[in-house]
Amino acid sequence: MKRIVLFGTGNVATHLFEAFNDSPNFKIVQVYNHDIKSLKKFEQKISVTTDLSNLKEADIYLLALKDDVLEEVSLAIPTTGALVVHTSGAVGMGVLKKFERTGVFYPLQTFSKNKKVDFTSIPLCIEANLTSDKEVLFKMASEISEKVFEISSEQRKSIHLAAVFVSNFVNLMYTEGDNICQQNNVPFEILHPLIQETASKILNMSPMDAQTGPAKRKDQQVINSHLGMLSEDQKEIYSLLTKSIQNLHGKEL
Repeated sequence: MKRIVLFGTGNVATHLFEAFNDSPNFKIVQVYNHDIKSLKKFEQKISVTTDLSNLKEADIYLLALKDDVLEEVSLAIPTTGALVVHTSGAVGMGVLKKFERTGVFYPLQTFSKNKKVDFTSIPLCIEANLTSDKEVLFKMASEISEKVFEISSEQRKSIHLAAVFVSNFVNLMYTEGDNICQQNNVPFEILHPLIQETASKILNMSPMDAQTGPAKRKDQQVINSHLGMLSEDQKEIYSLLTKSIQNLHGKEL
């Protein structure tokens, strides 16, 4: 059995901890975080530490940390013969240059601590500097997911960028839609079927073909009416997206 020390207690770390609970061949033996308070939810289940000099012996150090602290924490970890990997979509393996055996274990999904996910359907993107370690990560990923991909650092950065567009930016649109509903005493749930249908359509057709709405139709009266209902920030977003849709479909605003 491969032993894992998990670094981090955030959304990704929490879900990885749960995912490996039932793994027969990979076991998390310790959780590290600099903040003792964030370890409270783990200390009844497993060994925890805030001291990098007190890490348990392990085969894999799994760094599920914020991108901006990855290098700082990795440099502070004592030299080890373990395989050291991070879970970032936007950071290359070079951030782990201190170690001989390095890799990436990137779950391509949006995570919230209180929302359970089915890890078996989550794509896991793996990368390693040694072929033998790539095989270890493939086995590790296959323990919790049915979708494992060998992805280079450059490919992963592109995937992460695309994910920001289709997830993070889309969620901002949901927030703006929710604000408009609240301002007009309309329940946001009335939009749920539309959201579900919009998302499901692109599973069977290209996003380009799925595009509808006043921007594509060049319905200027509707566009002007909408602009009159929005705040200045919302107008800027609406106008930019409208222009982008019309440029993409060969029409001018």
